Amino acid sequence: MSTFRFATPMALLLLIPVLAIGIYLALKRRHAVQYSSVKLLRDLPVTMAQRVRRLLPWINLLGLVLITVALARPQLGKEETRIRTEGIAVEMCVDKSGSMQALDFTLDNQQVNRLDTVKSVFREFVAGGDEFSGRPDDLIGLISFGGFATAVCPLTLDHGALLEVLSAVKIPEPIYDSNHRIINEQLLEEEMATAIGDALALGVARLKDAESKSKVIVLLSDGENTAGIISPEEAIDAAVEFGIKVYSIGVGSTGLAPFPVEDRFGRTVLAPQQVKLDEATLKSIAEKTGGQYFNAKDTETLKQVYAEIDKLEKTEIEGRLYTEYRETFVYPMLAGLSCVLLTLVLGSTRLRGLP
Repeated sequence: MSTFRFATPMALLLLIPVLAIGIYLALKRRHAVQYSSVKLLRDLPVTMAQRVRRLLPWINLLGLVLITVALARPQLGKEETRIRTEGIAVEMCVDKSGSMQALDFTLDNQQVNRLDTVKSVFREFVAGGDEFSGRPDDLIGLISFGGFATAVCPLTLDHGALLEVLSAVKIPEPIYDSNHRIINEQLLEEEMATAIGDALALGVARLKDAESKSKVIVLLSDGENTAGIISPEEAIDAAVEFGIKVYSIGVGSTGLAPFPVEDRFGRTVLAPQQVKLDEATLKSIAEKTGGQYFNAKDTETLKQVYAEIDKLEKTEIEGRLYTEYRETFVYPMLAGLSCVLLTLVLGSTRLRGLP
């Protein structure tokens, strides 16, 4: 955005006497040679030199005005608003254990599992949507965990790449051989467990060296800690030591939930299974690290939880207005001097008149 100003605007007051004197001199009648009759002269053609000579006083006046404007030092500036943002560092720890298969959430009027719901709301939280403005200035990383915790995306501002990686986070599935026998049964059993402590510890390790002043872990889980090397208590101590807050979100609740299972005919049907949400551990994690615990039993509640975190963890934004000016007085000064010199030269040579 361009701006204009006069560095010494008081100089423009000189325009008043300049205009007054200039107009007076331009309109002042010159003394003519006395002659008995001018009838014979009226029919003579008016030459170009005569027409130009009549303009000389006005050109001289224009020159004086331009010189006066130049004395006011006109300046042209480029105005620029610079925004300094200081985002927070967020590590998302998403549970992908077997219990996240429960189909007790609804998304766009369709029954979906817990993980798909978490991923959908997470996308809106990061990129923005109908209910979220997005977090473009935050460093966001992603950790997925079942029986093992894996850092699937480092802290990054490239949220497009982050969401691409998020799409690949899936609940472990059985691998069948040609005889329809599960060949990864032991590994699948381990991956279906929930290692909350390991996920938290990995999140702390990823955040502890981040340069952001505010460091946050958002932990989403629907189960209890059943696997891993590090206990939730040990991970909590590490988070407190490095000043990392944890917002824990319990997805679903304790009780029966519908799960997709394969019947004896190879068809996928829904069957109720018992699930348990360890709210005591999730609450302890949040409270001891200075965060908060939320329970999301449906999609709308989960969105409200993200909205609450969005309000609590604000990005620091500072706006400053800078204007860089450059002097432009040389242009009216040169134009004004040219006008004055032109009238002096022409008035003394080609368009010289009688005194």
